Amino acid sequence: LSDVPTNVGEVGAAELDWPNLGFQYRETRGHVKMVWSEETGEWSEPEFVNDPYVTMHIGATALHYGQAAFEGLKAFAQPGGGVSLFRPQENAARLRRSCERIRMQPPSEEQFVEACQAVVRANMDYVPPYGSGGALYLRPLLFGSGPRIGLQPAGEFTFLLMCTPVGDYYKGGMGSPVTALVMNDYDRAAPKGVGHVKVAGNYAADMLPNTKAKEDGYPVALYLDAETRTLIEEFSTSNFIGITKDNAFITPASPTVLPSITNKSLQQLAADMGLKVEKRDIPIEELNDLTEAAACGTAVVITPVSKVVHGDTTYEVGSQTDPGPVMTELYSRMRGIQSGDVKDDYGWTVPV
Repeated sequence: LSDVPTNVGEVGAAELDWPNLGFQYRETRGHVKMVWSEETGEWSEPEFVNDPYVTMHIGATALHYGQAAFEGLKAFAQPGGGVSLFRPQENAARLRRSCERIRMQPPSEEQFVEACQAVVRANMDYVPPYGSGGALYLRPLLFGSGPRIGLQPAGEFTFLLMCTPVGDYYKGGMGSPVTALVMNDYDRAAPKGVGHVKVAGNYAADMLPNTKAKEDGYPVALYLDAETRTLIEEFSTSNFIGITKDNAFITPASPTVLPSITNKSLQQLAADMGLKVEKRDIPIEELNDLTEAAACGTAVVITPVSKVVHGDTTYEVGSQTDPGPVMTELYSRMRGIQSGDVKDDYGWTVPV
């Protein structure tokens, strides 16, 4: 990684309003780039690029056929002055599965993790300082950059790894519970389709229904299974999790749901808290029997959901004003591990 600058500036040295970052794109020093070609059969050495604009061939398969996948993970400042990534190996594995599904060449786990470490080191002054509640958000992107006219995989793939500093999605923590709207007129993913991988087209398809939900006053949209429209699948960009009256942590087992690394982590934490963890079908009517419900994902960790509107039916789950006790404890433990305030007994954090 000789072409990538290291340890540029001190953690949090950039002149930003750290307590009020919000969750939005902000310019940093640059990104890491690698290119794979069928001629060489291997990835190029990582290079650091300052220019935020990408030059592409007009025939690139990403533009014509949507041959693109991405990931999202965070780097957190630690109490001792260092910086750690949260479970980057899991993101590398999920990117590999996405690439396998749409016939792209993934980087190895080692290449992926090293690229993540490199982009953080090159933007160290943009890592929000310890105690600010923020993180450096990393967005790995892999796409077909080689030209094709017929429908076939590209002969060249480009891997870009950008980063941007972000604050708490909800300032101060989890935020108040929100109301979700069930999308009756749209499906997120089809059985045996690509819902289980993080490909770009999944999110393009959600643009219209997600925007409509927000325009109608609903912060999050919830999808049911496309086949029967009776089972909970997931939210627009987050997995569904719930707590039952008998203290079980439940989440859908649908093969069309994207496996969330946050959800996987919360399941482990829930089990260690003594909860029974169940991955199974969840009928929409079961919302009546839950004490807590939430959306979970990288950006927010946990968003409590207190109401779900499904046509003429409104389901109320737990407190309408405050996050539930189980979700609060899960959130606290997760954020504690990420920020270094709680001992990482799982080997989830990787030093930069």
